[in-house]
Amino acid sequence: MFQTFEAQSSPDQGPPRLAALRAVMAQQAFDAFLVPRADAHQGEYVAPRDARLEWLTGFSGSAGFCVVLADVAGVFIDGRYRVQVRAQVADTFTPVHWPETQLADWLTAQMPNGGRLAYDPWLHTVSEIAGLRDKLSDFELVPTDNLVDQIWDDQPAPPDAPFTAHTIEHAGETHDTKRGRLSKDLKESAAILTLPDSIAWLLNIRGTDIARNPVPQAFAVLYQDGRVDLFAAAGKAEDIADHLGPDVAIHDIGGFLPAIEAMQGKVLIDTRTCPDIVATTLKHSGCDVVQGQDPCILPKACKNATEIAGARSAHERDAVAMVRFLAWLDAEAPNGGLTEIDVVKALEGFRMQTNALRDISFETICGAGSNGAIVHYRVSEETNRPVAQGDLLLVDSGGQYVDGTTDITRTMAIGAPTDEQKTCYTRVLQGMIAVSRIRFPQGVGGQHLDALARAPLWMAGQDYDHGTGHGVGSYLSVHEGPQGISRRSEVPLQAGMILSNEPGYYREGAFGIRIENLIVVKDAPTLPGGDDRQMLAFETLTHVPFDRRLIETTLLTAAERDWIDRYHSDTLSLLAPRLDEQTREWLTTACAPL
Repeated sequence: MFQTFEAQSSPDQGPPRLAALRAVMAQQAFDAFLVPRADAHQGEYVAPRDARLEWLTGFSGSAGFCVVLADVAGVFIDGRYRVQVRAQVADTFTPVHWPETQLADWLTAQMPNGGRLAYDPWLHTVSEIAGLRDKLSDFELVPTDNLVDQIWDDQPAPPDAPFTAHTIEHAGETHDTKRGRLSKDLKESAAILTLPDSIAWLLNIRGTDIARNPVPQAFAVLYQDGRVDLFAAAGKAEDIADHLGPDVAIHDIGGFLPAIEAMQGKVLIDTRTCPDIVATTLKHSGCDVVQGQDPCILPKACKNATEIAGARSAHERDAVAMVRFLAWLDAEAPNGGLTEIDVVKALEGFRMQTNALRDISFETICGAGSNGAIVHYRVSEETNRPVAQGDLLLVDSGGQYVDGTTDITRTMAIGAPTDEQKTCYTRVLQGMIAVSRIRFPQGVGGQHLDALARAPLWMAGQDYDHGTGHGVGSYLSVHEGPQGISRRSEVPLQAGMILSNEPGYYREGAFGIRIENLIVVKDAPTLPGGDDRQMLAFETLTHVPFDRRLIETTLLTAAERDWIDRYHSDTLSLLAPRLDEQTREWLTTACAPL
């Protein structure tokens, strides 16, 4: 099993650790200290060594931070984690709704006369620190060695597994070509790369440094002539030296800061992802620091034909596993005795039977009944809940395959659903269909599409507190920027971008509903009578049936009903040849016209 079920932390661990941190702060005369959910590479997920926020507070969500003062410790969390944080942290910590409450405003209210705010400059971006300096003029911001590391006696060692090559068969383009293409557009003498997935994409390499995300922890410098300096821990890159070739020089990661300290001329950094210490070092060396976008971000997001074909293949393989799982669930659930852990184990087992699974793409979210309302719920032995008759079961999962990354959510009725459950489910499904069907002109960002998914819920006075969709990598991070579908997603969508489409609805203490497919942006064919302008549309990659028992057909328009029937017909045609007779019979019933 990839997934384990031990409780990762306990609320009772927080208070003594908080007290120890405050003692160190007092010794160094710091009035406040920032503890982010971040590492030096600014990826969303972190290795156990860098899980400082979870170690200190007990909160295990994938986004958030803590601010520790002498008399209060605020844990800042967004709408996905407001239920979860109350269960995971002790009452010595104060949950703060973020981004509604901004850090600078909260600090000013807590410390109106200012004070010394300490932070680890490796764990905060240039933009983050610059924004705080602008807003906290009465505060002294002090970079320091990490204070949590000073009290974490059994802190895990850094990851040490070697990197591997990602072959042209799956990448679709050599790293020589990528480096040449990007360096041509580079106006500066060099660009600093700190995001692991950017480096992985550029050099066609992968790693196992971050569980569930096959990225290498490294830093890199891309030069105007196409050369790259790669900085990684000793032993991690030597096995791929031949793959990298003579124009990619391998260095120990400890040499990264000295190397950029010796740089001259114009150097590009992405202030939204670059650690503050990197910018400080470059400025001290006399470099002309240019602020711009990581040059790998957009090319990586726009998948080439090979990567899109790989995504289709991975999703078809994953769909077979999902359908076998859903057939199993329908057979087993009426007998009783299933728990959330049983369901997670079974699903991972079906994916393992593909003989192609490299890892799961994130910890499976499997919430029965009220646990389904915890948006990013992770079942543990302590929270494991029976899957009971009358429950809705929300399962959000995915797989990492060498040809693609999958992410799918289905919500299933265990027994006969209530009318209210069916109505809410159908509204969520209508929102997902609206995004799936839309055509839109070039230049439109995800923020312009987000309302389509929410409209059926809004009309009923309902909503959900997470984005509608995130970008997805190609055998890379399951959460990939810059593309997305949310109120904050300003980046124009482009052909080749893969995104999730996952509206939801959550009723605390009762149930959660989420339905998710992955979609890829494609050029839309011209329509008769349409304007002479380039239009885009979505191709659906995920083909797994929806739970027809939860669809209230009287709420559907004719177009929505036709879309569901076509989707199910396509799903049956695609998957039936790959299934055994019993599962094929189940799928035929599940895909029957409404």
